[in-house]
Amino acid sequence: MVQAEVVVPVPPDVAFDISQTTGETRLRWDPFIKSQHLMDGAAHPGKGVRTFTRSRHGLSMVSRYVSYVPGSNVGMTMESGPWFFSVFGGGWRFTAYEGRTRAVWKYNFTVRPRLLQPLGHPLGSWLLGRDIRRRIEAFAAACEDPVVLAAVEAADGSRSTE
Repeated sequence: MVQAEVVVPVPPDVAFDISQTTGETRLRWDPFIKSQHLMDGAAHPGKGVRTFTRSRHGLSMVSRYVSYVPGSNVGMTMESGPWFFSVFGGGWRFTAYEGRTRAVWKYNFTVRPRLLQPLGHPLGSWLLGRDIRRRIEAFAAACEDPVVLAAVEAADGSRSTE
């Protein structure tokens, strides 16, 4: 498991919404993603929704939301992806913290083949740890980016009238 955390100057519901942005808003702040879209005709993220993600490294993954509790937490698990992961999952947790929000992002993974796990797990922890730290730093900056905040507010308004 690898983990990164940050305290951001927005309430948990806003931090959650920023973490779940898609399209151009997500590409504005997330340094890992080259492209990403919801699958199977889904209009919004939610439990059971599948997502296709292509990284800037050229790797792709299909994942499914296994939990989705706005303002609190979200979890995803890999359905298909890079050959070297037999298991991959990730999740966010958001908690109020002194008028701000503590955001924790975790990845859990198992590499294959089993024979390479003694080398693969430490290497994966180092690579994914570096990646998750870069991503959560970018997320923190997004929590203060007026363009991202406006996009999240506009999306929230459109969902509440549906």
